[in-house]
Amino acid sequence: MSNSDIGSVVAIIVVVIIVIFVIVTLAKAIRIIPQANAGVVERLGKYHKTLMPGLNLLVPFIDRLRPLIDLREQVVSFPPQPVITEDNLVVSIDTVVFFQVTDARAATYEIANYLGAVEQLATTTLRNVVGGLNLEQALTSRDEINSKLRIVLDEATGKWGIRVGRVELKAIDPPLSIQDSMEKQMRAERERRAVILTAEGTKQSAILSAEGHRQSAILSAEGDAKAAVLRAEGEAQAITTVFEAIHRGKPDQLLLAYQYLQTLPKLAEGSANKLWVIPSELTEALKGIGQAFGDRSSNKTSDE
Repeated sequence: MSNSDIGSVVAIIVVVIIVIFVIVTLAKAIRIIPQANAGVVERLGKYHKTLMPGLNLLVPFIDRLRPLIDLREQVVSFPPQPVITEDNLVVSIDTVVFFQVTDARAATYEIANYLGAVEQLATTTLRNVVGGLNLEQALTSRDEINSKLRIVLDEATGKWGIRVGRVELKAIDPPLSIQDSMEKQMRAERERRAVILTAEGTKQSAILSAEGHRQSAILSAEGDAKAAVLRAEGEAQAITTVFEAIHRGKPDQLLLAYQYLQTLPKLAEGSANKLWVIPSELTEALKGIGQAFGDRSSNKTSDE
């Protein structure tokens, strides 16, 4: 191989190396940060700046870009944690923390592992809060517990560049023995309420029934009274009418005696009449009839 050929090969190698160097340099100098992310840049091992979403330029081989940090709100569910209540009962509590990184520099340099720190801080805070409550308060005060946890976590994580938006308790599981006792208590309470409601219904039904009977008796008595009044008025009018008719007809003693004798059989009507007394007026009526017939006979004889 001649010297000219060797020179050509060397020149090609040098050009290739230069091209590769330029490509690598450009690759290290140009950084594109996605939306809702942030990048921390260190220059010679020291914090230099924070890259925001978009196209950014770095100094190759001097600036170093650390792993990107997600600026979106994140949800972390922690495994169940045993917590002792004020009445010495161990309950298992699941928590969910909603947080967001607001300062990429603080989240990178102020805490080594902010996810682990948030988990441990949530666990210790939860034990402190629930430890001052009994079981019933812990089961019925979720909103209060969530609020206290959020305030404590937000204050503690503020210097780490993290904002805690919300803390939720997914589940509070008391021991199985306590769960059985609570279920029995709930069943007894439901049965007690059912008995009370049944008794109230029976009481109301009895009151309404008695009121209905009373109203019915009152209406029946009023009806009987009105009917009796109407019957009495009818009988009075009938007697008045008969009395007036008799006086208008001017009956003689024979007719009156005959009418009196016709009313006597009515005294014996009815199966319950075992004994009845003949009025003294009967003899007077018979006497009147006899005299009437006697007078007629004498008159007839005289006429002959």
